[in-house]
Amino acid sequence: MLDGSPKTVPIAHVAGDGRTHALIDHLKEVGRLGGQFASVFGSTSWAEVAGLWHDLGKYSKAFQDMIRSASGLDAHIETTPGRVDHSTAGAIHAVQQFGPYGNVLAYLIAGHHAGLPDWNSEEEGRSSLYQRLQKQELLQAVLQQLPPKDKELLQREKPSSKPPVGAPALWIRMLFSCLTDADFLDTEEFMDPGKAKVRSNYATLAELCVPFERFMKQLVETANATTVNRVRADIFRQCQEKGHGSPGIFSLTVPTGGGKTLSSLAFALKHAIKHGKPRIIYVIPYTSIIEQTADIFREIFGDAVVEHHSNLDPEKETPQSRLACENWDAPLVVTTSVQFFESLFGSRTSRTRKLHSIINSMVVLDEAQLLPPEFLKPILNVMEDLSRFYGVTFILSTATQPALKERKGFDFYFPGLREVVEIIDDPVKLHDDLKRVEVVIPDNLNNPRSWKEIAAELGSYPSVLCIVNRRDDCRDLFRLMPPGTIHLSALMCGEHRSGVIAGIKQRLRHKETLRVISTQLVEAGVDLDFPVVYRALAGLDSIAQAAGRCNREGLLDCGKVVVFVPPKPAPVGTLRQAEGCGKQLLQQRASDPLAPQRFEEYFRQLYWLKGDNLDKHRILEDLKADEQLRIRFRTAARKFRIIDESLQESVIVRYGAGVSLIEQLRHLGPERWLMRKLQRYVVNIPKVVHQRLVSDGDVFEIHSGIFAQAHDHLYHPELGFLANDPSYRDPETLIV
Repeated sequence: MLDGSPKTVPIAHVAGDGRTHALIDHLKEVGRLGGQFASVFGSTSWAEVAGLWHDLGKYSKAFQDMIRSASGLDAHIETTPGRVDHSTAGAIHAVQQFGPYGNVLAYLIAGHHAGLPDWNSEEEGRSSLYQRLQKQELLQAVLQQLPPKDKELLQREKPSSKPPVGAPALWIRMLFSCLTDADFLDTEEFMDPGKAKVRSNYATLAELCVPFERFMKQLVETANATTVNRVRADIFRQCQEKGHGSPGIFSLTVPTGGGKTLSSLAFALKHAIKHGKPRIIYVIPYTSIIEQTADIFREIFGDAVVEHHSNLDPEKETPQSRLACENWDAPLVVTTSVQFFESLFGSRTSRTRKLHSIINSMVVLDEAQLLPPEFLKPILNVMEDLSRFYGVTFILSTATQPALKERKGFDFYFPGLREVVEIIDDPVKLHDDLKRVEVVIPDNLNNPRSWKEIAAELGSYPSVLCIVNRRDDCRDLFRLMPPGTIHLSALMCGEHRSGVIAGIKQRLRHKETLRVISTQLVEAGVDLDFPVVYRALAGLDSIAQAAGRCNREGLLDCGKVVVFVPPKPAPVGTLRQAEGCGKQLLQQRASDPLAPQRFEEYFRQLYWLKGDNLDKHRILEDLKADEQLRIRFRTAARKFRIIDESLQESVIVRYGAGVSLIEQLRHLGPERWLMRKLQRYVVNIPKVVHQRLVSDGDVFEIHSGIFAQAHDHLYHPELGFLANDPSYRDPETLIV
């Protein structure tokens, strides 16, 4: 009942205006909608029963008394302090009805607010599923209050459909996604019918082909008839033709500057339309690359593009964040590796709600060489299952293909990816055709150079880009450069970086004197074209990416890429190991250090250095199911953190429109539209620095878990956020 109900009718929700949502209606609709989502992978009956039983606990007198005395969405969120546990009763009933099979439903039902639980673990204690299933009194409270006409809900046949072959943990997470999205959508339709009406009003991929073909035609007509553009046209042709192939896992090996973004999109559109795939998901390693890729796609497709990344997307379960989190129901989604893979291994509803939208989709992994080695085995494992059993087609798009194929040796076995089909006919010939630079390697790779020496050398070029490994290196070198030099690093917010990059491109077009000092954020997805590029010693893939910013359009006979040894090595961890592998291969003095076959050896060394650490945190062990389906979902999710959030904290900075947006946030709270705008004004800093700034009053908590810059003096117009710089304070602020 949507317009009020007598006190004898159990209700699920109460709107702010007093309207009530009949519980039986909510249960049936969530079951119907969840079953519809799960039909794509043959699990309709499982999701239907989960939907019917997910809120059985709301029949209890304790819940009905509470819901009738409150209003608004947060009244039924059991993770809110003081709220009634209404999810455990349905989980207990599922196990009583179906025995061990009921454990599948118990995970879904018990976790539909707080997230998928562990079966049992020391960390979870009483919140583990095993412990919660002991609370028989919660089900008894439901049975005592269940109206006779609703008792038919309790009697359901055991779901008969078999799960897809593959990991049970992934299947359960997919079912969980169907349940939670159905629950969110039905709740949203009751609470805010206006919002529900604007959802999913998108064009189809077939309809999006029209603006894409128009855009490409215009691009070809206005492009110069250069060798590089002729090669790009051939790459585009091959991608269009190969898009009609059978679903699976593909690699797209194209040198940097070969037009991978639009060519991979051409393949994805053709392939998705031929095989009835409803969406294309672009997975990109850095938010800095997302900014450019999403802008290109929006120029072509307008509002059909959803851009979703993790800045200002805390996992705190608030009513607002629950309704605001994305379910990826758009035809074209652009997201980060962090968001994509942490969702696939997540347990929270805010992470996993979108998972069923990945099924039968087209996924492009841009810059695939940047998959994190310490999570490589779990990532490849889930990619194999998604491809073989859930209809997902992957493209591994990169200039430097990582060694991800299955490998067997006398004393090792790397399961990898079993079948990967290359889209390009002859990647080695393509590399030779697009070779536009000479790579200069120092005679002694063990001899560091000073920043002062590097600055003097860079100053001798009228147009040069220098890429370093650390943000403080970038700042230190910049301060030694001639006036007019440009600084680029992740200490500048996205809006700041975008403006600076646009200015760089304009100056390059006009052939002005231009020197840029940058971190590696320009190495992927940022189309710059310098005659000379300097690169601090790093992994071979990073050097290749730097080379892609040199003579990109092939307008020079040959560009120049200079590798140098910086004063400090790369940061400890994967970057340091990549630097070591790159150094070892560069010392071999090959005639072409960036030839495709070199990367096979480079990645093999990089991965084998990790050895068993390709699943460093033993996530596959946590997700391995026994005969009772005892799985540690929450433990695995806690471990799977591509970016260790315990070390970083986000700060909204006072740059440009960020100043007024912070004031709006102060008064309006974290509205979805506002948080999206604020993503452009965020900088991530080490947590230890963040804590110091909060203590000093330079950063303040504007809303729970959301921090903002307190005054203007921390943000420099050239260097960005100067929190860790001892000279960041304006001297005038020190005058009493």
